[in-house]
Amino acid sequence: MRPVIGVISDVKTINGQNTHGVTEKYIYAVARGAQAMPVLIPGTISAVDAAMAPERVVIEEILDLVDGIFLPGSPSNVGPQHYGDLPHDPPLPADPHRDDISLPLIKAALERGVPLFGVCRGFQEMNVALGGTLFQKLYQQPGRFDHREDSSLDLDGQYAPAHDVALAPGGLLASLAGADRWRVNSLHGQGVAQLAPAVEIEAQAEDGTIEAFRVPNTPGFNIAIQWHPEWRFWEDKLSSGVFTAFGTAARLYGEARRGAPKLKAAV
Repeated sequence: MRPVIGVISDVKTINGQNTHGVTEKYIYAVARGAQAMPVLIPGTISAVDAAMAPERVVIEEILDLVDGIFLPGSPSNVGPQHYGDLPHDPPLPADPHRDDISLPLIKAALERGVPLFGVCRGFQEMNVALGGTLFQKLYQQPGRFDHREDSSLDLDGQYAPAHDVALAPGGLLASLAGADRWRVNSLHGQGVAQLAPAVEIEAQAEDGTIEAFRVPNTPGFNIAIQWHPEWRFWEDKLSSGVFTAFGTAARLYGEARRGAPKLKAAV
């Protein structure tokens, strides 16, 4: 039986209606790369009738259903109010429905030991959920590269390797890569300003931008990666290795948790 991986959905308004979904490349990477069953987790569900309250989400109920949580990338950004900053004028793309689910879910998953893997926006969500902050426009910071993709290129060009990262000696990524440096793609406009406390850097770009971290001293597998390992993961040793490790951790967690009763706490 394949492990069940909950994949956090984006919430977008299409033709006047809220739509919950995930770009297929992330679903495919979870299904094939992690050898798991991806199940989409919606963001906050709004009340259709003004007389009704929004749907209450019970984080522990979600964690009772899955063997792992995957936080995919997105064109939207974590709301700056979650890390004590003010929005830009004009505001940058946001997704408060996703924030409402992902931020408490991250903390609960880490506490319980549910395997957790965040990519791009998911990386940034993990940093914010744990007490870190973000540069809303990383490319405007002195000494930082422009880590955004070139929108004039096709997808293969946008997702092509763009710069090296130094992998932390003895870290998870270095062990999977069998190397101390790796060439990665780069498609992000935001980045870590202040790293959350009690986390360990796994990878860093030459301009000082933190590109991956892990939360040690927690009971389960976890990794946060700023670049996009889901893109053609089968062509890259490190990308395929991290999805395989995530799937293995989820499988072992699922085998261990079967039948264990859980308490439920609403948020």
